[in-house]
Amino acid sequence: MLYNLLPQLADEFGFFNLFRYLTFRTGAAVMTALVVCFIFGGPVIRWLKARQAEGQPIRSDGPERHLLTKKGTPTMGGFIILLGLTVATLLWADLTNRYVWAVLLVTLGFGAIGFADDYLKLTRMSHKGLPGLLRLGLEILVAFGAAIWIVEITRDPLATSLALPFFKNVLLNLGWLFPIFAALVMVGSSNAVNLTDGLDGLAIVPVMIVAACFALITYLVGNTVFSNYLQIHFVPGTGELAVLCGALVGASLGFLWFNAPPAMVFMGDTGSLSVGGAIGAIAVITKHELVLVIIGGLFVLETVSVIVQVLSFKLTGRRVFRMAPLHHHFEQKGWAEPTIVIRFWIIAMVLALVGLSTLKLR
Repeated sequence: MLYNLLPQLADEFGFFNLFRYLTFRTGAAVMTALVVCFIFGGPVIRWLKARQAEGQPIRSDGPERHLLTKKGTPTMGGFIILLGLTVATLLWADLTNRYVWAVLLVTLGFGAIGFADDYLKLTRMSHKGLPGLLRLGLEILVAFGAAIWIVEITRDPLATSLALPFFKNVLLNLGWLFPIFAALVMVGSSNAVNLTDGLDGLAIVPVMIVAACFALITYLVGNTVFSNYLQIHFVPGTGELAVLCGALVGASLGFLWFNAPPAMVFMGDTGSLSVGGAIGAIAVITKHELVLVIIGGLFVLETVSVIVQVLSFKLTGRRVFRMAPLHHHFEQKGWAEPTIVIRFWIIAMVLALVGLSTLKLR
């Protein structure tokens, strides 16, 4: 909003010229989201506690110590993330940029689905919320609608094409299959973050790392000079998403203040589905869907562990892991929760650096 209003005054007041610079607005979005989370985080948590006497329902088939250590902790803390992200984005982004609105649509749409899921869990005092097929159907509906819009916004031949990392100027035109593929990326990313969110601070720091990486990617992809130098596909208008990514970094930092062990609040599906969907949408827009698999590799590992566990048990009757997702396997092996969380953060950072290296390895 400020970008659309204040630069007009730059001729009279030189200071307002700052608001034209993407890097300045991205940094401002980080700080704004962080401050919003700090200001409203405490009141939101107190409000959630007042209405969630028992806190988030704990799965009886999960790690036994969770019944003791996690009981009574409120959920739906993802609202804090959404508040900081939305306020900062609306304040600092170019609101005429349709990519910004497309990502916000996915973020808030998935957040609404997650909110409904969390609400049903709380009212039923059960870990079962929305029926699985209904939740998945709603996610696909939101993601597919956003994918169609993104295709309309993006110029040909990039609109329906898949870019391959490590290969310059290589595009696979998926045609009418691309919106389906894009929707699967968003839904997959959303649920991968959701599966990872099982320990205090475990998911939010990798989200912050991935968001920071995509802040850089969106800036480079949206800049014709840098994209030509790095030989990556130039997508006009995507640079503005750096502001949204910065807002997500700031909101994640703000939420971590309250989610650090021992957590005062859980993000719940309200947070995990929304931020995962946002990351997936940004990857689709910037034509870095496959790079997301590397940068967000921790989320992929967690998801694959669940798939392997289910398939193995159904086909052979045996479990590969003591418990899935993967972080629960290490809990069952006796690792302390902070040890698991910090080591997973390290893995997330290493994978992010590997993913960023694909920008130069062409």
